Amino acid sequence: MIRFLSYRLLSGLIVIVGVSILIFLLARVIPGDPARLALGPEASNEQVEAMRQQMGFDRPLVEQYARFITGAVQFDFGRSLYTDQPVSSDIAAGFPATLELVLYSGLSMTILGVGLGIASAHYKDRWLDNAARLFSLLGVALPNFVWALLMMIVLAFWYQWLPLSGRLSEWLTPPPHVTGLYTLDALIAGQWGVALDALLHIILPAFALSLSGMAQISRLTRTNMVDSYDRPYVEFARAYGLSEASVAFKWALRPALIPTLMILGMQIVALLGNAFLVETIFMWPGLAKYGVNAIVRKDLNAVVGVVMVISFFFVLVNMIVDTVVSFIDPKIRLKSS
Repeated sequence: MIRFLSYRLLSGLIVIVGVSILIFLLARVIPGDPARLALGPEASNEQVEAMRQQMGFDRPLVEQYARFITGAVQFDFGRSLYTDQPVSSDIAAGFPATLELVLYSGLSMTILGVGLGIASAHYKDRWLDNAARLFSLLGVALPNFVWALLMMIVLAFWYQWLPLSGRLSEWLTPPPHVTGLYTLDALIAGQWGVALDALLHIILPAFALSLSGMAQISRLTRTNMVDSYDRPYVEFARAYGLSEASVAFKWALRPALIPTLMILGMQIVALLGNAFLVETIFMWPGLAKYGVNAIVRKDLNAVVGVVMVISFFFVLVNMIVDTVVSFIDPKIRLKSS
């Protein structure tokens, strides 16, 4: 296991370095002068040149990259050209909101997607299976923002069961900052009403963000479970007299979860990139929305910072998924070692 984790850690480090080189070079070849964008069209050439020197764009690329990677290790990506604040401060302010959204989306995607896939495989070719396959088809076919708009219209406008936008009602004060996750911070502070209000606000955006991935996880779990039910060891377990629940969860689900977990890890990371439309629709002040605004405004420091944070999160989640999969199937760990 130590060799396996060391290999995964080294692979993740190589990915991070590769992404840093790629995003650094792309930021330098994007059309438009960042110094001119920062100062505006009315700035003189002397002012623009002074800004370029201050930003270090007049130095050789190798030296620029050395300064960039040194700052990135210290979580220092320079100043935002739009907000005129340190990019690390902007990311620290927006990341908890997106992380909370992604956590709830990933949780609903995992529980509902895997659960629906198990039920669909167990009741194969019955009405529940047909309904689950129809849901999977619609979930994959319709983009996240379409689900978001539909749920806003039905659940927020027509029936008014859930709040429409934001992280918290206007008349409530955010809980004391501990983790930046409103639901968790409110529970830590003992503010049960604030925790409930924050939970109600996150249901719609989290569910809208997770529906596409939930449909894919459900379909993949069903396919793998159906294949597992046809295996000889499952037939042997049934012949041995084990209960149907034991056959499903112990013998059929365990091998079926391996490809599902691998896809699930990528889906959870993809939530960070897919969150910007949902955050925009629900006015969720998160990192994804900040990253899209940085791209539109050609705020290079902010773009680089957001990409590096998402890349780190991608590597971290994949390491966790690989570790879990290696415990489920030791052959994968031994083969990698």
